[in-house]
Amino acid sequence: MPIRIIAIGKKHESWIAEGIQRYQKRLKQPFNVEWVILPHSSLTDVTAQQEESQRILLRLNANDYVILLDERGESVDSGKLSKLILKILEASKNLVIVIGGAYGVDDTILKRANFVWSLSELVFPHQLVRLILIEQLYRSQEIAAGNPYHHE
Repeated sequence: MPIRIIAIGKKHESWIAEGIQRYQKRLKQPFNVEWVILPHSSLTDVTAQQEESQRILLRLNANDYVILLDERGESVDSGKLSKLILKILEASKNLVIVIGGAYGVDDTILKRANFVWSLSELVFPHQLVRLILIEQLYRSQEIAAGNPYHHE
């Protein structure tokens, strides 16, 4: 089963889509990816956060290993990320990575997440986060395979 990425927002903008395709076509089992793009809520603030979080929850299965991208999460380097992903996939878990909307996610998603990951203390546009994420998945694949893409 592919790694599922659930993202709130618009479909990939063309310049982002080009970059995503560049990395995604290089991904091989078990690192291949499936995108689930859910539209933004028409609500605002906490009500949008709650509504979007409920739609995300509906897409999660009980046995999914959920990684939530959130600024309150743990910062890990690429090597640790690769080991974590490989461990999840080798345990035959369905890996789902969640990117919340503009208002983030509510506590139901935070509590459901098995791991909360912060890309950076910086704030990035959601479209750019998608590109960074797919590159890091490719990097994780290459680290796991011992290929020279990643330099220590």
